[in-house]
Amino acid sequence: MAKPLKKLVSCVILDLDGTLLNTDGVVSEVLKGFLAKYGKQWDGREAQRIVGKTPLEAAAAVVEEYGLPCGKEEFLAELHPVFYAQLCNIKPLPGASRLLKHLSGHGVPMALASNSPRGSIESKISYHQGWKDYFSAIVGGDEVTAGKPSPEIFLEAAKRLNREPSSCLVIEDSMPGVTAGKAAGMEVVAVPSVPKQAHLYTSAEEVINSLLDLQPEKWGLPPFQDWIEGTLPTEPWYISGPVIKGFGRGSKVLGIPTANLSPKGHSSLLSEHPSGVYFGWAGLSTRGVYKMVMSIGWNPYFNNAEKTIEPWLLREFTEDFYGEELRLVIVGYLRPEVNFPSLESLIAKIHEDKRIAERALDLPLYSKHKDDPYLSSSLHSESNHS
Repeated sequence: MAKPLKKLVSCVILDLDGTLLNTDGVVSEVLKGFLAKYGKQWDGREAQRIVGKTPLEAAAAVVEEYGLPCGKEEFLAELHPVFYAQLCNIKPLPGASRLLKHLSGHGVPMALASNSPRGSIESKISYHQGWKDYFSAIVGGDEVTAGKPSPEIFLEAAKRLNREPSSCLVIEDSMPGVTAGKAAGMEVVAVPSVPKQAHLYTSAEEVINSLLDLQPEKWGLPPFQDWIEGTLPTEPWYISGPVIKGFGRGSKVLGIPTANLSPKGHSSLLSEHPSGVYFGWAGLSTRGVYKMVMSIGWNPYFNNAEKTIEPWLLREFTEDFYGEELRLVIVGYLRPEVNFPSLESLIAKIHEDKRIAERALDLPLYSKHKDDPYLSSSLHSESNHS
């Protein structure tokens, strides 16, 4: 829960990597390829050691952790061109463009404050249309004497915005960033980029699951007006695969028969989309198209070891359809993943999600996607073969 508001803010200072841009995905891919040359395997577990660090600190952590036969400078020099070639592939995190557009449209001054060098920041945002114009100030790690967790970057950003530090809201994904924002005397919202780390961010005023969940009005900023009947429309995204046997708890424990998809082969999609509850349309290869609501994530109540994809087709089926091709078009977002005090409260919430999704999918905005060719292409291929 957010602590009660202490004060209102008049400007926003944002971190870049892991907060606005999904840099971690590209970093992981680059490291995976690089470490393979040394016969080592990047397992992602080290991600939390490099989040929020300056490039040199991150390089030092990887060299030490994997016992590489090279120095941190050498490591960085070799990695740099490979990483730069990938800059154009770094996608905005869900909710990032929406937030920047919203604040800019309401005249809220914004600054970017990142441990990356200034040139690197400008290169990264150059691939995202309009982003450069959103920021009244950009401060890089090479423009200050010490990077985060020192407050210097944030204090410099406030100075360039011509604002008192106490009137600034910082949005950060890393612990060094949160520490820096607090030390600068600013309000801080944390959006942790490493899964299952939210409990570490107690010093932030608020911890949210993703930028989709930010409520600017809590800080005296203009509220978003794009929620429709309890749902947030998103750009449609697509996922498919054979229905697999899940944990058996959907129908047995919850009374809700989910049609699970294997997370294997969907790792990049799962890293792009925050855990939470979504909704849209489901196409089953031999049966038709149905409304569906879907959870992606770790299900804190059950504490999954890996991120799962659990769609619930809003239709009574008399038999199982394991192995059948399931195609999903996700068209909107309902809420973040949260833990529940009891099984009853979890079940009640899932049924509420169902009611909201069922009603929303009748709205023209969402119902038009029922005819998406993606959903029926498997139907056609099946019927052609029959």
